[in-house]
Amino acid sequence: MKGQAFYLLLLPFFVSVLCKVNQDTIDNNIVVTQVERKIDIASHIVKTYTSITIENKGSASVRSFLFAVDPALQGKLSFISAVTKDNKDDKLKVASTSVSGQSQKEFYGIQLPSGLGAGKTITLDVEAIFVHALTPYPAQITQAEKQYVVFEGNLYFYSPYKTVSQKTSVTASSTTLESYTKTKPVSLSENVISYGPYDEKAAFSEAPLRVHEENNTPFLTVSSLERVIEVSHWGNIAVEELVDVRHSGATLKGSFSRFDYQRSQDGVSSIKSFKTSLPATASDVYYRDEIGNISTSHMREMDDGVDVELRPRFPLFGGWKTRYTLGYNVPSYQYLFSKGDTFALKMRFVDHVYEDLVIDEARIKVILPEGAKNIDVRVPFEVKRESDTVHYTYLDTTGRPVVVLSKTDLVEQHIQDFEVHYTYQRLLQLQEPFLVVGAFYLLFLAVIVYVRLDFSITKDEAKESRMRVASLVEEVQSTQDRRSALYQSYDDSINRFKTSKDLSAFTATRKKVDADYRQLTNQVANLQQQLKAEGTDIAEKVSELQRLDGQYKDQINLAIALAEKLISGKV
Repeated sequence: MKGQAFYLLLLPFFVSVLCKVNQDTIDNNIVVTQVERKIDIASHIVKTYTSITIENKGSASVRSFLFAVDPALQGKLSFISAVTKDNKDDKLKVASTSVSGQSQKEFYGIQLPSGLGAGKTITLDVEAIFVHALTPYPAQITQAEKQYVVFEGNLYFYSPYKTVSQKTSVTASSTTLESYTKTKPVSLSENVISYGPYDEKAAFSEAPLRVHEENNTPFLTVSSLERVIEVSHWGNIAVEELVDVRHSGATLKGSFSRFDYQRSQDGVSSIKSFKTSLPATASDVYYRDEIGNISTSHMREMDDGVDVELRPRFPLFGGWKTRYTLGYNVPSYQYLFSKGDTFALKMRFVDHVYEDLVIDEARIKVILPEGAKNIDVRVPFEVKRESDTVHYTYLDTTGRPVVVLSKTDLVEQHIQDFEVHYTYQRLLQLQEPFLVVGAFYLLFLAVIVYVRLDFSITKDEAKESRMRVASLVEEVQSTQDRRSALYQSYDDSINRFKTSKDLSAFTATRKKVDADYRQLTNQVANLQQQLKAEGTDIAEKVSELQRLDGQYKDQINLAIALAEKLISGKV
């Protein structure tokens, strides 16, 4: 017990040491010699493009660079990427990290393509996208008023390293600026505010930057997106999205007047419609909400995609929201690849819902075929993989495995392909057809058994008697048909006898036919007795049949006698 207590006391110490080992440190030998920063606040998201020239003043090689997030924008970063100025095609590895002694700050480590030697310089282009960084001011507006927003940030490039020279430009949505920070040197050209150059700024330098502008762009935000991708190995992939959208701009103050909205075309910041881009092979597109199909949508097919103009049932003002479902089908041969029993699904993580999209929370469900195993998910950015679930649909037995992925704060840069690898035996494709065949076989077998067996508790004597009578009548008809066929045999033998005049052959044939006739006549007589025992009047009709048949037989015998006399010369 004492030993266990001792190890428990040492556990926090080892955890602390491990965390410090995994932390980055600020290399004071790195100096930022030149920064050109562009801040775009023309839409409802904030985009920053920063060109950073760094120099290694030390003697050892440098392999990474720390990028610090502006304190005013911490917690709002949605996407970040970095490339070198000389090679913009190869993206550098960027990962969130922590720095010893700077726990309140947000850092990202950028891996340089190769070690930066002593005295060497390199220029990095860093793109960062921030969501919900613009604040409506005033927070409420009437239907006829325009929307104004405030952006607050850092006038200087926020960096853990010393910055020698820097410039910043801010691109507003319009030329209507209520106010902006005027720290010199500063200039204004239409909707672009230019700051700097500012020289010799220490690490983590801060100064307020505030821009109050008119911004009537659609502040459309997807609160929740549930995207379901159902994979079928029979040639189709079905995609369905359940989307909750809201207007995240200044909320509407007062009532809404449809008459004024149509007459004056006011509500410039409202959202009347938006365009969604789907894959070029998308077909069977549908757009509906809880009420039903929304017929005000329009779809246009182009070479590189399908554009769907979605128009909600009502315009969206600040604070208003709606929910809709959008679905379509795509052929699997474009997105599903295979080698033997190994398959790989490659599709976009999210679709282009609208221009400058912001998705607060996205949940992606990939429904794989029943029997899929060894599932491996590969994504181009960090996501949370939830526990796999099971989905049941038509003709499923064990259920289809469902891969569930979730991520928050997505923007347009997250429209990238992800992959799901799995193994699947091709013979399992025949499982559902066999189930259908087996089900119909069992159904027909059950019907056969049902009609053949008597499940009644008590016997119905009248019904059984009718069934026996029907069976006896059927036998009488069959026997009479065979007996009638014998009359033709009599005619044939008489005709041959007249031709050949062979009495012995005629006599032998007649004896054989007479024997068959007597046998059939006896059968009919026996059937007559059975019908009489059932107490039915059909027995009398069979008796009449026997009488008429006897008369017909007498005529046959007369014809035979006349034929014999003719041949013997007595006639």
